[in-house]
Amino acid sequence: MFFELRQYRTQPGQRDAWVKFMEEVIIPFQVSKGMVVVGSFVGEQEDDLYVWIRRFESEEERVALYKAVYETDEWQNHIAPRAGDLLDRSRTVITRIAATPKSVIQ
Repeated sequence: MFFELRQYRTQPGQRDAWVKFMEEVIIPFQVSKGMVVVGSFVGEQEDDLYVWIRRFESEEERVALYKAVYETDEWQNHIAPRAGDLLDRSRTVITRIAATPKSVIQ
């Protein structure tokens, strides 16, 4: 099992709109396709920071879920264009991480 720690930077003044879009559109859509979203966070001291974590059982599952989400018409034609309006994609950082043995997130 592993996780993706995904750090996004929103366009100036767009974080609240991004959080709403994530919580009302992106997360429900991805969960409906089988994605496991462990958590979603905003920076306390950085007004453009949004972080979320997804969990995968294996690399094979990650590949299958990426396909199930990102290759759909809904994602490509409706969700991704709106995301591009709200995010500074050049500053996105995605880190694969593994929980330590005593981590409460497993």
